[in-house]
Amino acid sequence: MSEVKYLIFDIETVGDGDLIQKVRFPDEELTPREATERYRRQLLEETGKDILPGTFVLPVSVAIAKVAADFRLMELTVLDSPAFRPQEIVRRFWQGWQHYERPTLVSFNGRGYDMPVMELAAFRFGISVPAWFNVDSRSFEQSRNRYNHDAHLDLQDLMSNFGAFRINGGLNLLANLIHKPGKSGIDGSQVQDLYYNGHVDRINDYCRCDVLDTYFVFLRTRVLLGRLTLQEEETLVDLARQMLTEQVENHPAYEHYLKVWDQRLSRKMESLAAISGAEKKATSENGVTG
Repeated sequence: MSEVKYLIFDIETVGDGDLIQKVRFPDEELTPREATERYRRQLLEETGKDILPGTFVLPVSVAIAKVAADFRLMELTVLDSPAFRPQEIVRRFWQGWQHYERPTLVSFNGRGYDMPVMELAAFRFGISVPAWFNVDSRSFEQSRNRYNHDAHLDLQDLMSNFGAFRINGGLNLLANLIHKPGKSGIDGSQVQDLYYNGHVDRINDYCRCDVLDTYFVFLRTRVLLGRLTLQEEETLVDLARQMLTEQVENHPAYEHYLKVWDQRLSRKMESLAAISGAEKKATSENGVTG
């Protein structure tokens, strides 16, 4: 247990149709699904997006990467598989954090979405988490303090200088900057419909891949902060890739992830070759004219 220093996580959610009906449409006789769809249409008309607020959702997937103090990926799991029950997912999330002696939670935009959703879910299901809601501690020691990176490191906060700079493209952008797969195949806008069609397994596969991207972005931030050298990062990336390759049979989502990864690397090599060719040509031309 003491080996786990970081828990890198991501969540996927669906609308709580019963709650939406009671709060948003109390005077109308709507099924939970009808209420959810009406609210999504309403949001789309008002904001241009049909993303439900975190107050009206339930987690149906939480993927977690266990990472050692030396930043080695130890394991990647999804909670409460294959049942994926929201209450059990939430219970296991908070129980696991305490079980592993409160390692640093690592997310991308977790402070703005994932953590509030999991906190509200703990409230809903009556789960006690006094070590997280340590409101009697000094401000800078409280787990929910924005700048307490020992409790929760939000990579979006780090890379955006706490919101001073907007990362257009989010996690997908940062993953592509370092030639990792990023978004491919499924995105968050499809989760609700996948859930309606009984594809919770596909939602969890998508969540796994988001956590992998978050892990690789996390590693690069450790290089940025001087905690790893680029060579050490490359070694850790190779070890993670080997782990995924060995687990393809049990987790088919990794096959797609590795395929897209290879495509990113191939494009990187083509780009480097083109740059090298252009430099050689320029050097040759300068030599002739000189």
